Amino acid sequence: MNIYKKYFLLFSLVFLVTLVSFAQGPPGGPGGGDPPCWPPPCVPVDGGISFLLAIGAAYGAKKAFQHTKEEE
Repeated sequence: MNIYKKYFLLFSLVFLVTLVSFAQGPPGGPGGGDPPCWPPPCVPVDGGISFLLAIGAAYGAKKAFQHTKEEE
């Protein structure tokens, strides 16, 4: 039962952080205005996110393999 409380607390914390971040309003102040560059997401995030997802999947697979090996 203790593990469920930890997961619930973690989920609640992540949910509240995203809720607060969306409540900050539009970037660029109250007027909004034009974005500083075009297209608006001026940061190339595709390579970094893909790399982090691949590393996370590899780490999860390693941990799952170790867990199954320990049970035997």
